[in-house]
Amino acid sequence: MDRWWALPLLLALLIGALCPLAGTLLLVQRRLFLANLISHAVLPGLAVAVALGLSPGVGGMVSGVAGALVAERLSQGSKPGDSRDEAVLNTVLAGFLGLGVLLIPLLHIRVDLEAILFGDLLAAGPGDLAGALAALAAVGTLLVGRYHQLVFLGVDPVGAASAGLPVRRLRLLLTLATAFTVVSAMGAVGVVLVIALMGAPALVALVGARSLKEALLRAGLVGMGLSALGFGLAIQPAINLPPGPVIALLCLALLPLAQVLRRAQDS
Repeated sequence: MDRWWALPLLLALLIGALCPLAGTLLLVQRRLFLANLISHAVLPGLAVAVALGLSPGVGGMVSGVAGALVAERLSQGSKPGDSRDEAVLNTVLAGFLGLGVLLIPLLHIRVDLEAILFGDLLAAGPGDLAGALAALAAVGTLLVGRYHQLVFLGVDPVGAASAGLPVRRLRLLLTLATAFTVVSAMGAVGVVLVIALMGAPALVALVGARSLKEALLRAGLVGMGLSALGFGLAIQPAINLPPGPVIALLCLALLPLAQVLRRAQDS
């Protein structure tokens, strides 16, 4: 029996677990927009890597981390969620995206922007699966090695700095793990789905969670459920649509549930 769908489905489940784990960490740190910034900042590095005949993933990783570091440097002194911080992040995002778009004609290369936005899960290969597994290992290593520090930093960033925690190092490690996650998943599912899977499952998982571990477990399960459902719907002969956008729409449909759960908890 032809099981062409087995590898894409496995990758969808893996990314469905990976992205919500990274997204939950970012949401707890009030830095979820970092994922959006990195996912757009990969374009200049990707363009340069293609022009030099190097791995686009490596170029995108370097460029995405560079964008995040530039934004963090320029927003020093502002608190997470501050309007000035948001202005800096949005400006850096637009600047790196604009640079990437300009580099494509300047370097005389061809880059499929639609593939960057939406990916092609059905065309995924073993390399995509290996990249996602490596990113999951990186996020897992960060969680195992720095769990209590990440909890402290998320609950009380000022207190964490006063207690002598290596706040900058922790944020850099989280930035690297996020960039690794975005780059490893982008080829298969695109920028749109990476952002959606980082946000929606984390919002639902954090409602009523008694610990970060519980929230992470919930987020991973919700993300895998969304990915499996979206993939299953997309490949039905009567529908026959790209899985990535379908899963993104399911993430959007999940937001009202998060709002209902939050209201029920507050009442």
